[in-house]
Amino acid sequence: MICLTGLILLLFAVTVDGRIGDSTSESSYCTETKECFLFDLVCAGDGYEVRHYEAAKWVTTEAESYFMEIATSRAFRKLYKYITGENEAGATIDMTAPVLIKVNNSTSMWQPSVYGLSFLLPSKYQANPPKPTDASVYLTDTPDMKVYVKSYGGWMISLVAKSQVETLKTSLDNVKATYETEYHYNVGYNSPMKIMNRHNEAWFIVKGEPVCPRSE
Repeated sequence: MICLTGLILLLFAVTVDGRIGDSTSESSYCTETKECFLFDLVCAGDGYEVRHYEAAKWVTTEAESYFMEIATSRAFRKLYKYITGENEAGATIDMTAPVLIKVNNSTSMWQPSVYGLSFLLPSKYQANPPKPTDASVYLTDTPDMKVYVKSYGGWMISLVAKSQVETLKTSLDNVKATYETEYHYNVGYNSPMKIMNRHNEAWFIVKGEPVCPRSE
């Protein structure tokens, strides 16, 4: 019975870690962290990729501003406190990549928007993450999902990110793809200290079957 229980716990730990692993993996753009949110490439279309990600657990907070940079800076400070010990276990948690910024698509440019910032929890903490001590910081889950992705370099400032999202949206609309329209993700892989060869992404969650080019 003890062996069976141990096996069940081991299988649970394997299934919940969402393929969070070595940043040197081929399916990784993480160059500054030990672990990365790994994916399987489903296909590549004209101006986008389709990726499959397994379910994963994150720590999240929100901040409101007219500008994404200001909101995410405020949110980052709260999450940084969580990973540096402001949690019920007093644990210091390694930074991972990428960082997700959830953006509401319905907000007018003349209104402040609420941005959700999420840090991916390392594989060590996927099964049993320490609870935050700040009430505005909370644990969240992303489901097993397929994602439409557009990659780009440089700095992920508001105008650049918005332009890249619109370009991805146009590519998807051109092939009549169906995707989540209420929100999208701006996705960053690099710290502010990295100047060259930065990697950013725009994500839309696939709805239904993804649109892939027909094989010849």
